[in-house]
Amino acid sequence: MKCNYCEWRCELENGKYGVCRMYYEADGAIQERFPNKWCTYSIMRIESVPFYHAYPGSRSMAIGTAGCNMECRYCVNSFIAREDPAKVQEKMFEFAPEELVKMAVKRGCHNIVFNVNEPAVSLPSLLEVSRVAKRAGLPMGCLTNAYTTEYGTELLAKIFSFVNISLKGLSSEFCREYLGVTESRPILQNIEQLAKSVHVEITTPVIQGGNDGEIDEMAKFLAGVDKNIPWHVFRLLPEYKMKEVEYPNIEHINASLDESRRLLPYVYFHNFVGSDWVNTSCPKCGAIVIKRFSLGCGGDKLESYNCQGNACPDCGYIIHIHGKRMAWNSKEGAV
Repeated sequence: MKCNYCEWRCELENGKYGVCRMYYEADGAIQERFPNKWCTYSIMRIESVPFYHAYPGSRSMAIGTAGCNMECRYCVNSFIAREDPAKVQEKMFEFAPEELVKMAVKRGCHNIVFNVNEPAVSLPSLLEVSRVAKRAGLPMGCLTNAYTTEYGTELLAKIFSFVNISLKGLSSEFCREYLGVTESRPILQNIEQLAKSVHVEITTPVIQGGNDGEIDEMAKFLAGVDKNIPWHVFRLLPEYKMKEVEYPNIEHINASLDESRRLLPYVYFHNFVGSDWVNTSCPKCGAIVIKRFSLGCGGDKLESYNCQGNACPDCGYIIHIHGKRMAWNSKEGAV
């Protein structure tokens, strides 16, 4: 029997686990190996996920599992995404969906975000969590590589109301060398599909000499899908199999974004301390309507939100925001 969650469509009969090693076949159905096992349940600001245009200022419970369906050479979470899930799960937490959601509510969270590894490897558990979270009034979001089948993509849209898709590269050569997959076509198709039904933001980790030459082409593609898609361009700090590679040059990457900023009104360049490119400006009059501060590597936070009903206070232009601005509360920042 073939798994129909991601584009690998792995054959799982006779005890095989497939690429992500998180599913198996039993009684004629695809089963999760480690349901309701979580590698983290921490509290963070939604801007640090990153989501800049979804529930600004909100308090999020971040969760993750183990495993992935890609093998990115630079993966910063390789200790959980690339490790054998059977070994990792021994150190993971086990919580039923009701317990997980109850903790999120108790800690004053406005939403739950899956952001450590790839959600496609844990879809049945996440589907159950989403049902309980919906009853509690908590929307769910995720980071995903979107290397999913049509069925897998439908499940992502059913579970999550806001997603940040990692558009890592376009060429088949880049995909094979850096991601361990054959092409970007399924990812591009899924960006188009998800943008029709949920809030989408995009993140592109830049590898200088690898995918920086594709930035303009990516921007043109995103503008063709929806010019209001927020695009997070990351200065990649590579780990895993690329620890010895020099960090990309900030000035070089920023200069390569000139054309992109003419095509897309919400282009952000960060993942390094003190970025000057994390604020939101009104696409019509240029006024700064949302100010953020970036400490790099997941340290982003909202500084001020000057929109009035999501509109620019100077000219009235509607800023593309999903959900309302939320106030960060004073409860502890970790579980």
